[in-house]
Amino acid sequence: MGLSTHVLDTANGCPAAGMSVALWATSSDGTSRLIREIVLNEDGRSPEGPLIGDGALTKGTYRLVFEVKAYFERKGVQLPEPAFLDKVSLDFGVADPDDHYHVPLLVSPWSYSTYRGS
Repeated sequence: MGLSTHVLDTANGCPAAGMSVALWATSSDGTSRLIREIVLNEDGRSPEGPLIGDGALTKGTYRLVFEVKAYFERKGVQLPEPAFLDKVSLDFGVADPDDHYHVPLLVSPWSYSTYRGS
């Protein structure tokens, strides 16, 4: 049923509008293939809907890479150098491509949390 993400900026209490996100397909031999790159909309979601639509998701492993440091710098947050968080990479598996996989990220300059949503 597809793959989606949603990012909330917990430091500012808002969606992470403008954050860049890359989706990669990964394999056990260490290689990765870029599937797509997006910039999140005002709701902190992909502007075109799911990252992978109905029927196109396949069984396997994936990586979402969220450009956290760049996002908070654009928001005017004073970050140390180096920043505590730069890019947040989430590696996850899709066992049943007929299910919907929602991978949200709750993030601040100092922490993040994720889970499999609905």
